[in-house]
Amino acid sequence: MKVLKFGGASVKDADSVKNVAHILSLYNGEKIVAVISAMGKTTNAMERLLNAYYHKSADIDEEFSKIKDYHINITKELFADSGREIYSELENIFSFLKTKLLLPNSDNYDYEYDQIVSIGEIISSKILSAYLNSAGVNNNWIDARSIIRTDNIYREAKIDWDKTVELVKDSMRFHNEEIYVTQGFIGATAEHITTTLGREGSDFSAAIFAYCLDAEDVTIWKDVPGVLNADPKYFDNTVKLDRLSYYDAIELAYYGASVIHPKTIKPLQNKKIPLYVKSFTNPKGEGTLIRSDKSELLMPSFIFKMNQVLITISSRDFSFIAEQNLGDIFYKLSNLGIRINVMQNTALSFSISVDWNENKIPELIKLLETDYAVKYNANLELVTIRNYDNETIERVTINKEILLEEKSRNTIQMVMRDTLPNNKTII
Repeated sequence: MKVLKFGGASVKDADSVKNVAHILSLYNGEKIVAVISAMGKTTNAMERLLNAYYHKSADIDEEFSKIKDYHINITKELFADSGREIYSELENIFSFLKTKLLLPNSDNYDYEYDQIVSIGEIISSKILSAYLNSAGVNNNWIDARSIIRTDNIYREAKIDWDKTVELVKDSMRFHNEEIYVTQGFIGATAEHITTTLGREGSDFSAAIFAYCLDAEDVTIWKDVPGVLNADPKYFDNTVKLDRLSYYDAIELAYYGASVIHPKTIKPLQNKKIPLYVKSFTNPKGEGTLIRSDKSELLMPSFIFKMNQVLITISSRDFSFIAEQNLGDIFYKLSNLGIRINVMQNTALSFSISVDWNENKIPELIKLLETDYAVKYNANLELVTIRNYDNETIERVTINKEILLEEKSRNTIQMVMRDTLPNNKTII
């Protein structure tokens, strides 16, 4: 039994959906769980819709129409017959969403996020499942919210592993079906309230299903040939890594390598389930294999995170920033669900680099300013280099001002800003 995860780029349009059907046909006779993300940039569009709803913006109808039209147009390209059941299913989903948008919000942004943004995965998986059945690839659609049990920490829900294993095994028995189609990113509480597992959490969902079902392996289908030593959006001359250990994969994911969600590796490592990262444009390519391999990654690898905020917190009376202060700062960060990407402590200050969030960062700064002197810089970039040397550091710091640097034996992290406009890092 295998788990295949298809990201947004792999189902972004009608041709992509047909390509997924082709990939699944290569597994003829295998027992498959296909984990589907929202189509294309739908999650971004759903976030815009959420913000319009939450902030009572006049753009709400326009954002809703864009999302609906995008999915209906894909469906029309896949199914010429407008009488097919998928059209009525989609109409019901969009009617539900429209009704939700007419109701007052709950004043809990993260709760509303999960109720609205999660619908993207439901829509995409419905369309794919319907197309597969029409193409002769018989499958059973399952709502992940009925089998992935979580707590109620919205946007970063924690898995109830015992209950989830029980529900997944009871629902995916493979008696009459060879393929189950379900969703990534989403789950639900014991009260059946929708939750999400964190941005880009579909990879983690695939690992959850693999763990529960003791899968032979997991394959994540991407628009790159495998795990690269740098993101090709920001760096030239990237190199594919043919093999990675769980350890190196966790390290790269933790520092922000976007090709794998940070939580993905642990469930797989627990049961020694191999993970493949492959290109959906070249499904027969080798890709990257991640497994329990003791070999170390020696090639320099670059992780690039944009839109960073560097916050420096100091005492007002020149007293030391000690353990009590740090405990207070971490408490505030934890309550707001803000993850530190890099930190540095001196006698009188504590500096952190975090992802910009228009809702959480201003609130954090306001909370900190009640007890501390706070300075911050926005629109920064964080570069992490694993297995660095002086040459690689020099390459990525051309025309950059380094505001914070942390270095260990194997890893260097630098928070930087451009000294020239429209500068692109080249390796």
